[in-house]
Amino acid sequence: MAPYQPSKNEEYMNPAQHQHFRKILMAWRQELMEEADRTMHHLQDEAANLPDPNDRATQEEEFALELRARDRERKLLKKIEKALDMIDKDEYGWCEACGIEIGIRRLEARPTAELCIDCKELAEIKERQLAN
Repeated sequence: MAPYQPSKNEEYMNPAQHQHFRKILMAWRQELMEEADRTMHHLQDEAANLPDPNDRATQEEEFALELRARDRERKLLKKIEKALDMIDKDEYGWCEACGIEIGIRRLEARPTAELCIDCKELAEIKERQLAN
């Protein structure tokens, strides 16, 4: 999908922008759901009781990797649903911490962004300090 090109003096998060990001989020959600379906069918089709322990271990490791990826995608689906809900409530595109515009370019890169770049950087610094 082509990046949104705001016109001069265009109001931030107007209906056209909401529609643009809704399309991106819905396409992303559809793609993730289709991938989950493929994984489910793959696991069902490939689940075999392999006689060789090495083959069985390899298959189990592949399944574990696939399931971890789907778990990350499940969490991403929740973020996508939240972003779609924010669009419906006309709250999308605004930083949840400070209330300023997140920005079109940042939302193009990360449509589920909830924080402006400054607040996100601050949160990451705090997170690193707590980890040490």
